[in-house]
Amino acid sequence: MSDGPTLSDFMRHLQAILEESDDIPDREDRETRQLQIESAIQEAILFGNRYKELVSQGTDPLHFVRSSLNDDHPQPMSKAETLSSAHDHCTSCGKRLENDLDFCASCGAKR
Repeated sequence: MSDGPTLSDFMRHLQAILEESDDIPDREDRETRQLQIESAIQEAILFGNRYKELVSQGTDPLHFVRSSLNDDHPQPMSKAETLSSAHDHCTSCGKRLENDLDFCASCGAKR
């Protein structure tokens, strides 16, 4: 197991910087930053709950599965590709999304 920070440590850090964000003088900047931090807290809570749920079912939540070559679905992106691409790829077919469309031009799935 890792000796680094835990999810609880991260959430305490987010709470601390949320309190510090009250000191941002510009109202719009302050509200934007607070929304970012609150969203991160919500994601951390969801991750923690989902992680516990998967562990209780006997599943390794951090095990990534690659699809077989005969599978019709696109190969999953690596963690690095996923982090760098954010939401610019379709979750249904994996094709690159066009910024001005609210659906995938390749398969029609909603963004």
